[in-house]
Amino acid sequence: MTDEVKNIFVVVLLLSVSALCIGLIIYLRKITKTVTDIGFDIKDLSLQIKPLIASTTNLTEKLNAITEEVKEPIDTARNIVADVKERVDRYLEIEERVRLSVEKPVTDFSQNLSAVLNGVNAFWTTYRDRR
Repeated sequence: MTDEVKNIFVVVLLLSVSALCIGLIIYLRKITKTVTDIGFDIKDLSLQIKPLIASTTNLTEKLNAITEEVKEPIDTARNIVADVKERVDRYLEIEERVRLSVEKPVTDFSQNLSAVLNGVNAFWTTYRDRR
């Protein structure tokens, strides 16, 4: 190869390397701009998320306070329901005892009264028939 051909190859090679360097610089600039834009977006997002986190924390605290306030009336209502249930159970027990204590004597009285009425009825029937 001659020196001229070698010089042409070197020039072409230098031009190619220069073009690659220029392309690399352009792409690095684009990448840097993209990274910078992403940084700004993250910063904006961070600024927007901070109030959201603060309001969510505030909301959580309020919900906890409301829950604590509601627990007391619910406990009171549960106690009232338990007391009413206990009283109703006692009344039902008393009613059962009264029913059991009255039922046998009333049944016995009813049977005796029926027997007496049957006897009186038989007496009157016999008395009328003999007349």
